[in-house]
This record gives sequence, C-alpha cells and structure tokens, in this order.
Amino acid sequence: MEIILSNEIKQAAPGYKLVKIEADVVNSETPDELWREVENFAGSLCDLLEIADINRRPGIAATRAAYKACGKDPNRYRPSTEQLCRRVLKGNGLWRVSAVVDVFNLLSLKSGHSIGAFDMDAIEGGTLTLGIGREGEPYEGIGRGELNIAGMPVWRDAVGGVGTPTSDNERTKVSMNTRRLMVTINIYGDDMPVDDIVAEATRLLETYCNAHDVRIDVVS
Repeated sequence: MEIILSNEIKQAAPGYKLVKIEADVVNSETPDELWREVENFAGSLCDLLEIADINRRPGIAATRAAYKACGKDPNRYRPSTEQLCRRVLKGNGLWRVSAVVDVFNLLSLKSGHSIGAFDMDAIEGGTLTLGIGREGEPYEGIGRGELNIAGMPVWRDAVGGVGTPTSDNERTKVSMNTRRLMVTINIYGDDMPVDDIVAEATRLLETYCNAHDVRIDVVS
C-alpha cells in the first residue's frame, strides 16, 4: 500500500510519523490470555494516572494539538486513545471485540497513539492519503453513524475516508473474516519509542492473531 502525506497535513503536523503495518492474520474471539493483558495494563493505568493526567500524555497532547491545527475541537471529538484512557480511568472498562481489535486497543493504551486497523481487502485502490476532512464529507464511524470529520486528520482511499484518530470507518473495519490487515499507528508526538511500538505490535500480532508475512514501515 502506497502512503501519501498531503501538504496540508505536513503544514498542520510537521512532526508527524506513521508506523504502517501490513500482515496476514487470523482473527478470532479475544483469547483469555490477551484479555488478561488488557485488564492488567488497564489496572496499571488506574494506579498511575488521574483523569486530569490523560491529556498530558505526550502522544495524546500532540494529537489534540494536531486537531486544533487542522481546525477540529478535540474536546468535542476526542482521539480514540484518549477515549480508551477515559473509559479505563472512569471504571467503565473496555469492550471485548476480537483478537485483532483488542491487540491494537491494548497497543494504543500503551503507546498513547491513535491506531487505525483496516481490512486491507476493503480498501479501494493501492494508495492511502492522509489529509484533512472537508465540510459535508460523508463518513460513517464505527458504531457512531455519520461523523463530522471536517477539520480532522483523515486517511482516504480511492473512494473516500477510511480512518481518523477519532474513529475508523464502517466500510473498511476489521471483521472476523479479515485475513489481510492494514494498520496505521499515527504518531503526532513522542510517547512510546517507535522501536518499542514496532516490537510490541509484532509480538501481539504473532502471539494472538497468528500473524505472518508482517511488513512494517516508518514514514515521516
């Protein structure tokens, strides 16, 4: 998959980096061992952070700053990592979805970065471009219905938007039938080192998703 970073994103978020992952996977119900990892890390977050600390995490703070630079209010449309952290610290828990989805929810909590996970076979064309959402641009967020992505960083394929830091799109979401996985780890500011992100993503995919032919690139 070819990656293009638009000039508007380069201007709004000059420090942006992308960890792109492509892999062949077998999705399944979330294994108990993986869910224990999720719950254990969630518990450690509760010991370390208060609600007021969430937006001070470097990755989250930088993503919120990118929203503002692109023209979006991050208090109305929170980045997904912030949403996950808030659920954990409020004691609401996380949804147990599937092995692939929960692997990247866990990595998002650990890294402080918003992550897009897509069924590669549902992406139209061979290019993903990161730009900024436009007024009236159609976008159906997963479980959210129509989402106003104007002023929000957005990944587009040949048809339209597939992912934002707030929510991925229903059209390209991961399902139990997903066999070819495409992942965007959106790094707007330093938090977890990139090498550690790559190592942890590889471990989680190989351990819980039977991943093989894992291909990782860092784009900046």
